[in-house]
Amino acid sequence: MRRGISRFFGILGLLALSCLARADTGQPYGILIISRERLEVATSCEIGVYLQDQLTGRLFQEQATSFNLPPGPVSVGLRQLPGQMPGCAPGMTEYRPVIITMRAGQIQKFRIAAGNAGLYLKAEPLEY
Repeated sequence: MRRGISRFFGILGLLALSCLARADTGQPYGILIISRERLEVATSCEIGVYLQDQLTGRLFQEQATSFNLPPGPVSVGLRQLPGQMPGCAPGMTEYRPVIITMRAGQIQKFRIAAGNAGLYLKAEPLEY
């Protein structure tokens, strides 16, 4: 009886290892990290992250978000969102999405910065 249970758990362990090995050989997606961890944007307003012109994330100061994306080009845009904070009233904001090309298994990190033309993404090195 003990031998049968030991074999059963041994087979389950081997199956789990083979599943993990298959999962590690190729990720079918890339990871995009967008952070607002630095205080480069002089506003306390929420910033919206748009992927393919759809609002997919909201960032306040000192926050970051990440997305698992399929390989290929993706349109990423930033826009200041209206809110309850002073100075966050709805209005005309510059919206210039950029195209980022993702590859399977790739991790790309960007931080939000502000310039004369509005909000933009600045490439950031991975420090892990």
